[in-house]
Amino acid sequence: MPPETAVMPRSPSAATPARPGWRQRHPLWLGDLATLVLVLLVLFPFFWLIQVSLRPKEDMFSTSLLFTPTLENYLALWKGNFPFSFVNSMVSSTAATVLAMLLGVPAAYALSRGRFRSKGQIGLWILITRMAPPVAFTIPLFISFRWLELHDTRMGLVIVYLTFSLALVIWMMKPFFDAIPRELEEAAAIDGCTTWQTFRTVTLPLAGPGLAATAVICFIQSWNDFFFALILTRTQASTAPVAIVGFIQYAGWEWGRMAAAGTLVMLPVVVFSIFVRKYLVRGLAAGSIKG
Repeated sequence: MPPETAVMPRSPSAATPARPGWRQRHPLWLGDLATLVLVLLVLFPFFWLIQVSLRPKEDMFSTSLLFTPTLENYLALWKGNFPFSFVNSMVSSTAATVLAMLLGVPAAYALSRGRFRSKGQIGLWILITRMAPPVAFTIPLFISFRWLELHDTRMGLVIVYLTFSLALVIWMMKPFFDAIPRELEEAAAIDGCTTWQTFRTVTLPLAGPGLAATAVICFIQSWNDFFFALILTRTQASTAPVAIVGFIQYAGWEWGRMAAAGTLVMLPVVVFSIFVRKYLVRGLAAGSIKG
């Protein structure tokens, strides 16, 4: 029989050259440039709003970016009803967010860890409360609030915002609790922790990113509400978004004051997001993976 022919290994020079990847075919600065352009496009409306709020009245419709900044539009806001409306928005939105988190987080934990037959049906009914458009609740809420003397009150706004934020908290927090291993809670129980101690010292710290993301979204939803605040308030509980409409008058639109008010309305959400930005990014990213 003929001797077996030895197979010689191919030299590296004879190997097929690998196709260059994206990083080899394109300079890295192209990715940075694309990111910068995208960020500028997203932030352009906010920059434009701020520069309009700083323009003098006689230079309001000029297309030139060279102008003398002034704070007269911001100073004019504090002479009217806007500061009172701003406080109403802050109080009602903060109270609704805190109550929604206090009630919704334990409810989400119960749906995640509970072992009862109707758990899926309860979750479905909670989700159904978010399916109807807000306008469908206008007349029942208006009549009920008039009868309960909650019309044009901060408490009425808190109840409305809590009603719609509670389902959001439950459905956002449940996936975070589902992702936490039960073994950690079982180990805490073996060490002598009660259910409440385990929930407070083990589960909640691990769900911190979800708590931050959920709180920010609930606050933004309540803070930006215009429809219910317009229908259910008049003067005593009017919020900042409704107060901005007051700058649209028969004699003309006060663009400078509207831009200044819009800038101030954005400020609390931006500050809140900056303080919890680390947990917010982690929470939103984790939520997108868990569904």
